[in-house]
Amino acid sequence: MYRLPLGEWIDSGIDFLTLRFSAVTRGFSEIIDTMISLLINVLEFFPPWLLILIIGVIAWRIISIKGSILSMLGLGLIWNFGLWDPTVSTFALVITSTVIAVIVGLPLGIIAALNNKFYKLITPVLDFMQTMPAFVYLIPAIPFFGLGKVAAVFATVIFSIPPSIRFTALGIRQLPEELMEASDSFGATKMQKLINVQLPLAAPTIMGGINQTIMLALSMVVIAAMIGAGGLGGVVWRAIQRLRMGMGFEAGIAIVIIAMIFDRITQNIIKKNKG
Repeated sequence: MYRLPLGEWIDSGIDFLTLRFSAVTRGFSEIIDTMISLLINVLEFFPPWLLILIIGVIAWRIISIKGSILSMLGLGLIWNFGLWDPTVSTFALVITSTVIAVIVGLPLGIIAALNNKFYKLITPVLDFMQTMPAFVYLIPAIPFFGLGKVAAVFATVIFSIPPSIRFTALGIRQLPEELMEASDSFGATKMQKLINVQLPLAAPTIMGGINQTIMLALSMVVIAAMIGAGGLGGVVWRAIQRLRMGMGFEAGIAIVIIAMIFDRITQNIIKKNKG
């Protein structure tokens, strides 16, 4: 039986892209590496107790006093475990990946909302991306960017970007048609309607997509420890290799704490936008 040489085609395609776009990937690597290093330096500039206090104040303003206390207790526990430096590295990787995913995802989501042909084209692509196993995204990252944090950010962005695109398109497309007709009757241009009507009303749904992007980025950053991402995922990976169950469990608790803080903050931003 004839075997479709899909694997060979993909290998050839990646080799071609790696060769032809090596200058682009080097430039991208330098920019992302600079962003990550700068963010880590900024976070490490503050003593752990002061950064915990700052995050506690942010949680108090966005969540509640109870959320603030629990956030500070959770971060204090991470500090007590001796995992503060990996946690800062994980923060930097998640924030960098999320920012890139949102910058790319929001415009694509807006285009998908306003253009039916593009929406029909990108929907199966997003379905494919969301069902692809996370480990597969690590494979093309290595030939393009090698091992390290930049490859981890690339894989994380590709893995976590679908919710930003999908929720942005959904939030705009599900707005009542009467509102769009009212905007048109007042003579609003497409750009005015988008900026003043569609995006503000769709903001809760868009924030829901950003929330999911953050959660996926955090999960992928942990998996990306296999290609040298470091951070808390690196601690988990070393624990697996050395059969250090206690160390792996501590790093797992730290990841859960970070995920809960990110989730509660974004969820409460969504609630305030709805209000």
